Amino acid sequence: MAPLHSVPAGIGPAVRRFGPSLLRLAAGATVLWFLGRQVGAAPFKDGLRAVTWQAVVAAVTLTVLTTVCSAWRWRVVARALGADIDLPRATGAYYRSLFLNSVLPGGILGDVNRAVTQGRRAGDVAQGVRAVAWERLCGQVIQAVVTAVVLLTLPSPVRPALPYVLAGVAGIAGCAALVVRGAARRGRSRLTRAARAVSADLRYGLLAPDVWPQLTLASVLVVAGHTATFVIAARVAGSTAPLGELVALLMVVQTAMVIPLSIGGWGLREGVAAWAFGAAGLGAATGVTVATLYAVLMLAAVAPGAGLLLGDAVRRRGPGHSGESSRPDPAPLTLEAVRD
Repeated sequence: MAPLHSVPAGIGPAVRRFGPSLLRLAAGATVLWFLGRQVGAAPFKDGLRAVTWQAVVAAVTLTVLTTVCSAWRWRVVARALGADIDLPRATGAYYRSLFLNSVLPGGILGDVNRAVTQGRRAGDVAQGVRAVAWERLCGQVIQAVVTAVVLLTLPSPVRPALPYVLAGVAGIAGCAALVVRGAARRGRSRLTRAARAVSADLRYGLLAPDVWPQLTLASVLVVAGHTATFVIAARVAGSTAPLGELVALLMVVQTAMVIPLSIGGWGLREGVAAWAFGAAGLGAATGVTVATLYAVLMLAAVAPGAGLLLGDAVRRRGPGHSGESSRPDPAPLTLEAVRD
């Protein structure tokens, strides 16, 4: 008897391979479509027209500082995990990843490229991936803490609900910690090994007395730099809201930006900005304009990453390129890994 349902060969692997990316694209496109229906195209055009060379210079300068701090944080994490990367190379790799995150769907492929490239260069891809994953997670956790402090201090639309949100997050984090601790103590399954690795990374690496203060300082400086860039975008776009209220709104937008549901960064950022500015009585259209201008400024600020990627491509195609050994150059392999 023939089965009632048949699935063509290859559909399952294709869904697993492309499903998450398609979901992120669909989410970003849906948010942009909804915004277009609600506020029209004018706020986006206003954001593009508001670009000034002074704002671009300020964004580029601040991004240099935040990128160096991010690269420093990555170096600290890598060294805590037993690897090493010098600060100039880490800064260049971070610029590449920022540019790729800004132009590719999802907003995380640049980090994948950075992790695999450095891992192959060091001879341990798994360690390279762990270092980047922990570096990004540490940055996001500290950003969330800074955001919570700011939102508890300054007025914002989310302030009334914030205690409940923090209680929920604390509960989830506590449960996750208990699960990891329990899994690390028993059995020899893959989950147990992963839990033990996570526990070891935290106990002997990231939470070491000489490590976590550096991670905290670097992350706070990164958050401050991005917030300052956002404030510049808001002022150039014409927002006259008090600075404290503006910072609180922009911290909400930055927190939403870490969720990888976008098209090259576009989508969720503009949607949350529209909601936050609208809820604060500043107008949803103003939020979209500010987010659009910020996106343009940041694209200009991470443009050095495009230059570095172009230079990599030229060197790989050069007649004298032989690499450091007879093995294939890691960069082309990394691009294949990103596409996978």
